[in-house]
Amino acid sequence: MKRVSNSRSNSSKTSDKPRGKRNDQAVNGDKRPRKFEERGEKDDKKPRKFDSRDSREERGPRRFDDRRPQRKFDGYNREDEGVTAETFVIVGKNPVMEALRSGQEIDKLLILKDNTDHVLKKITDAAKKQNIIIHSVEKARLEYLADGQVHQGIVALMAPFPYSNLQDILNHATSKGRDPFIIILDHLTDPHNLGAIIRSANICGADGVIIPNRRSASLTAVSVKASSGAVSHTPIVKVTNLSQTIEELKKKGFWIMSTDMKGNPYYKADYKGSLAIVIGNEGSGISEKIKKQCDFSVSIPVHGEIESFNASAAAAIIFAEAAKQRFQ
Repeated sequence: MKRVSNSRSNSSKTSDKPRGKRNDQAVNGDKRPRKFEERGEKDDKKPRKFDSRDSREERGPRRFDDRRPQRKFDGYNREDEGVTAETFVIVGKNPVMEALRSGQEIDKLLILKDNTDHVLKKITDAAKKQNIIIHSVEKARLEYLADGQVHQGIVALMAPFPYSNLQDILNHATSKGRDPFIIILDHLTDPHNLGAIIRSANICGADGVIIPNRRSASLTAVSVKASSGAVSHTPIVKVTNLSQTIEELKKKGFWIMSTDMKGNPYYKADYKGSLAIVIGNEGSGISEKIKKQCDFSVSIPVHGEIESFNASAAAAIIFAEAAKQRFQ
């Protein structure tokens, strides 16, 4: 019996019936134009938006100020909340608790609605004893008033911050039975650094902090948060002229110490007696005029590749040495 082969011939398959539409068009000679061929020549196209722009060199740089600010909380405004330019806002559990302990006048306390936090309950109980108005509010309202700060479910609205005067600082030292110890900040601009330095000053026994009225960071929710409530226990004085204030302190028997990279090692200095330590600006340091008024300067030796400490870190190191000598 003869065996029949099942092998196929590709050539016969192609000639019998073409496969696919492309082959049909080729056989019939009726090839359709593709979509991009129907659009015409490149010159006939309408220019896209980016084609009509000028070159990068002719355009000005895009500025952040030109952008429309994002409005996250359209349902709130500061006037309805009773917040004015003079209102002092404190956010966070610890800063608010310290404000209550120090007896500062709080106008209103806003606490997260339906919270079960035991610390917030403790703060609420303390506020009720002082007859402070308490409102339970939604989270969005707290975020609006906190203005980007971590509120931890609580915001306190207060009257303008009660700044002290120079005599208040001296009285504070007298009440403690010791020589006065003062910190002077020469146009520090970062509110976080301001709060951190106030915190270190309080921990190390400083009797007060002096800041200039102009070109300097003011006490805000950021600085209060960074101070961990130390602003409630530390006299803060705003002065119009730092130079005149230093001269007044000298007349009262103060030694004025500056922090400068060219000064002697901080651990070799004498921190006893009536002392004022000047901390300079984060970038430029202490101004030349103030530097000339200082009696001596100290520095922190640096052994790494970075040239200097952050202002608040350097202040903490020097304040700790002052506390070591003054209170031991």
